[in-house]
Amino acid sequence: MFVSDLVRSAKKSIVLFDNYVDETVLTLFSKRRKTVSVIIYTKKIDKKLKLDLNKYNSQYDSVEVKEFTKAHDRFMVIDDSTVYHIGASLKDLGKKWFAFSKFGKEEIELVGARSN
Repeated sequence: MFVSDLVRSAKKSIVLFDNYVDETVLTLFSKRRKTVSVIIYTKKIDKKLKLDLNKYNSQYDSVEVKEFTKAHDRFMVIDDSTVYHIGASLKDLGKKWFAFSKFGKEEIELVGARSN
């Protein structure tokens, strides 16, 4: 699976912007190296996601989840240097076709300004 390979390729960090995170997305990050931090920005952290996150974090290296309402599309940033635009939520991998595009340096700077 292409996304699993991306997670495994990260050396220091993964940042995901995805408004529809569930336990399947968290499970994907269990494939990362122990030295890789993960931050997920999502629209809402509901009770189910909190429970899933607590369960995941008790079994694997912790993932941090933050609320973020400024993104419509989904993005994955690997090691602060490579940005992928993802056409559908990672929770829906394998269900339907969707785009998965690697961005250039200009787009990386735009996504890097995420908290502004």
